[in-house]
Amino acid sequence: MLALIVGPGIIAANADNDAGGILGYSQAGVQYRYGLLWILVLSTISLGVCQEICARMAAVTGKGLADLIREEYGVKVSLFAMVVLFIANFATTVSEFAGITAAIEMFNSSSVGRLVIVPLVALVVWYLVTRGSYKRVEKVLLYASFLYLTYIGAAILSHPQWPHVMLRLFYPGHITVNHDYIFMIINVVGTTITPWGQFYIQSSVRDKGIRPSQYRITRIDVLFGAFFTNFIAFFIIVACGATLYPIYIHNPNVVDINDAGTIALALKPLAGKMAAILFALGLFNASVFGAITVPVSTAYAITESLGWESTLGKRAREAPIFTLVLTLLMAGAAATVMIWGRRPDSLGMLIILPNIVGGMLLPIILVLMQLLVNKRRLMGDFINSKSYNTVAWATIIVLTVLSVILVVTQLKGG
Repeated sequence: MLALIVGPGIIAANADNDAGGILGYSQAGVQYRYGLLWILVLSTISLGVCQEICARMAAVTGKGLADLIREEYGVKVSLFAMVVLFIANFATTVSEFAGITAAIEMFNSSSVGRLVIVPLVALVVWYLVTRGSYKRVEKVLLYASFLYLTYIGAAILSHPQWPHVMLRLFYPGHITVNHDYIFMIINVVGTTITPWGQFYIQSSVRDKGIRPSQYRITRIDVLFGAFFTNFIAFFIIVACGATLYPIYIHNPNVVDINDAGTIALALKPLAGKMAAILFALGLFNASVFGAITVPVSTAYAITESLGWESTLGKRAREAPIFTLVLTLLMAGAAATVMIWGRRPDSLGMLIILPNIVGGMLLPIILVLMQLLVNKRRLMGDFINSKSYNTVAWATIIVLTVLSVILVVTQLKGG
């Protein structure tokens, strides 16, 4: 019974540690050492609450998030939400293939790797998703989740000052409210709590057929997943903070913080070759992980919003829109990276953009979630508690305020 229920929470949370997440956490460590670790404590709570809300709605209603938005708020609101989601998810899918490229180029700097391996990975992922059952895809992703443990090894090999690390995890120290600091907070939060992640977990819980009587185990799965994803993020920040921050703070031009592959290479002389290899393997795994989950999430949402068949394991003729959305996202993202990735410094921008886009668009999705989960007609006795509403609304308000501050400071020139 346990094996039939566990999965969606761990997978959805781990997928947040994709290529954009790895680069975002790396940048936080390089630029602020351990100064942003405290964000992980707060975002873990917010992530757990947000994803638990969606999992609970799936178990109670038997419907995906896009289904509920369309049924409760009509086609116009649903269309708006899907446009927001598609923009964020296309940028995220591009970032996954950019992450694959960055990891490959650590071992082979020529363009051959990008031109051969990127389309090959896209083809393998497309085949797995369009020809595999939900159980098969879930099994692959669960096994891939264990590879995130490579970042623990990279952090240990970096020999950080653990007492100082633990202090900054619970006490931020001096906080400077400027454009760069706000940008990095949104960057970290934007890769932890994502618009697509909410759609993915609700649809996957629905696909597993989990009902309220089975939900207790799913709830544990979801909350553990939220903890595990930021547990890994913690070690990524620590690895980069321990090794690259001292160099970057004295000479920022030495470390290219916009390239995850370069960050991995920079670890080699400081933490050893094995740490760099572990970091690069983790980046490749995370990027492929995201290249599966993000397009699936998008296909789930768009087909649900149109009232079409939306589940894994269906042939193209049985779920044509689902397959079409998957194909367009993967092919378009892979092509974008293969073409645009040839430009200098373009990979870093492609990888990090979704974190900011997602962080700024997320409040829209969270508001719709909040309104839905508090409808007693839909949820019965499973509506949010006061504590859940407090955390959810606080997350929405904080992200909105940070986004406004970011835009204003950007317009004023930082």
